[in-house]
Amino acid sequence: MQFTLAFVSVVLATLAAATPAPRNEPASSCTTGPIQCCNTVTTASDPAAAGIIALLGIVVQDLTAVVGLTCSPITVIGVGGSGCSAQAVCCEDNSHGGLISIGCVPVQL
Repeated sequence: MQFTLAFVSVVLATLAAATPAPRNEPASSCTTGPIQCCNTVTTASDPAAAGIIALLGIVVQDLTAVVGLTCSPITVIGVGGSGCSAQAVCCEDNSHGGLISIGCVPVQL
């Protein structure tokens, strides 16, 4: 367990700032659940994302799929700012405890 936590910490600490070209959608178009605020948005083929995907045993069919790393839901939109100082995204799969969200599209708040 300690090795897993240490590995995930190292992977997250070494993330590159590679961000896919945003095609920002309006936040209201998100129909898959709460909008997420992710520290990093990249593709499934990025070594850091691939490491987390493999560690969690997630099968991702498309290595160009946009994923968000270390995400949390944004619960209030439009009250005193966006509530997200990183990248706001709408993702198809947010079921991995905020560690990784899969199938994301950047949104404008």
